[in-house]
Amino acid sequence: MKSRTNDYLKYWRVIRYWVKARYNLSQADMDILFFLYSEQYFGRDRFQEFNELLSWDEHRFNRLRDEGWIQNFRPHKRGVKALYALSFKATRMMDTVYKKLNGEEIPMTNTSNPLFMKKVDYNDKVYRNMIKQMNKEVKEDREKSREQ
Repeated sequence: MKSRTNDYLKYWRVIRYWVKARYNLSQADMDILFFLYSEQYFGRDRFQEFNELLSWDEHRFNRLRDEGWIQNFRPHKRGVKALYALSFKATRMMDTVYKKLNGEEIPMTNTSNPLFMKKVDYNDKVYRNMIKQMNKEVKEDREKSREQ
């Protein structure tokens, strides 16, 4: 049986849950960061274009800026609009998400993964078990590709 070459999203739900727990982001926040990741610089109007598709949160831009996900690239001056960019923190987080989608293992230590802390709720334990399964499959796939 031929394996699929673009099977990136098999564990998207698990990765998304981990990112939301690790970085304390909502799904809408992640969606807008994905959109802005390909934009080198953007104005508030470009942010608002995509924000209109998401659940209503009039403070999303300011909150993401205050939390360090968005940074001011060029301040507003008379006749020149302000430009923004994703911060180093945001680009590192996005790079990490893409690495996980491409088959990098999710860490299983309580220092880098809040789902592996001792006192977590039931959902976190279910996702923790799925992360273990996912990492096991990733290791097996990596070993198979080395043998070929």
